[in-house]
Amino acid sequence: MSPLAAAAVACGGFALACWLLSIATGNYSQVDRFWSIAPPLYVTWFAARAGFADARLDLMMALAIAWGARLTYNFARKGGYRTGSEDYRWPKLRERIGARRFQLLNATFIAPYQNLQLLLISLPAWVAYQHRGAPLGAVDALAAAAFAAFLVGETIADQQQWRFQCDKQARRSRGEPIAAEFVTGGLFRYSRHPNFFCEQAMWWTFYLFSVAAGGGWLNAAIVGPALLTLLFQGSTTVTERLTREKYPAYAEYQRTTSRQIPWPPRRAG
Repeated sequence: MSPLAAAAVACGGFALACWLLSIATGNYSQVDRFWSIAPPLYVTWFAARAGFADARLDLMMALAIAWGARLTYNFARKGGYRTGSEDYRWPKLRERIGARRFQLLNATFIAPYQNLQLLLISLPAWVAYQHRGAPLGAVDALAAAAFAAFLVGETIADQQQWRFQCDKQARRSRGEPIAAEFVTGGLFRYSRHPNFFCEQAMWWTFYLFSVAAGGGWLNAAIVGPALLTLLFQGSTTVTERLTREKYPAYAEYQRTTSRQIPWPPRRAG
């Protein structure tokens, strides 16, 4: 069995496990618990099949593990691994579309498609495996530096959001007034979702490794970041709709601040 075929079988097993667990528990965030773990596993698998002897694959593995470790930590501190923890959007969506259609969504998108997405963003490592032995070059250096920069950016954005939410909850518990219900400072002054932007950008830069390996500027691995970008666009639309319903002032924030790509804010009023 080829390394890619083995990874695909594993992906199918992960999807089935997530679907069965969601049915058994009534919690549909099973893929979320696996999101930061699967890509490092896939990339490490391809590096292992190369005997950990290919410099490019080893570099990609290190970057993927760093990404996964940071995201796992951020997800854990928000309570993502606690029993019963579920993405707040799923209950809202169940109410809107009904139980039957939601189960269809779970059986097609939530469990299988999202797991497939995790394999697809890891495919630059498969392309690198196919071209193992090709020396590192300038494109690799650019990809590694950009990946690291976007990883730092996402870390800063998540930390700013975490501090804001902690302060907000602390003020609420003390009965103190809350000046703002959602974060608009720091990186969030230039983008409503700077962490989302950095996440997508990281996987586009990861794709550059497949180009550097010899896959060409347009190869099969481009499907992963392209579909991830589309996924984030849809997810962001749902998130913002719910946020605007909860906080009417969010509409003004939408008017003055870029959706994802960091950009100087427009004047209020």
